Amino acid sequence: MGFAKPSLKARALRLLARREHSRSELTAKLAPHAEGEDLAALLDALQARDFINEERVAQSVLHRRAPRLGAQRVLQELRRKGLDEDLVRATARQLQDTELERARAVWRQRFGDAPAATTPQERVRQMRFLAARGFAADVVRRVIQASDDE
Repeated sequence: MGFAKPSLKARALRLLARREHSRSELTAKLAPHAEGEDLAALLDALQARDFINEERVAQSVLHRRAPRLGAQRVLQELRRKGLDEDLVRATARQLQDTELERARAVWRQRFGDAPAATTPQERVRQMRFLAARGFAADVVRRVIQASDDE
């Protein structure tokens, strides 16, 4: 006895129940299962009923990723999700206010309150660590200099 294959709408709702998805993400995930169904009409209907909301997607990413990543990496993720560029820029403005504070928190979590980079190699390693997480170069420099001053 086989199970009936879930409808396109059921698949979409299951994905949305797990986390917020952008329209672009849902299109990519559902397209292989569309088989003659009107995917655009389904997504329009879900968007009209506010099941798909780009602002919620952006806030979800911000909430999950910003504590551990710099603005560059968070914005890269938003763009990869196919969000509107105006929304991405608005999110960037939100992130700028807390960038230094978040970078310090990430640095402290990784390196503790130990004395700062004692050797140039260690200093470069710590800078590379923060840069790889998407923090801007001037923010990285300020975090490392502040840790040197302590």
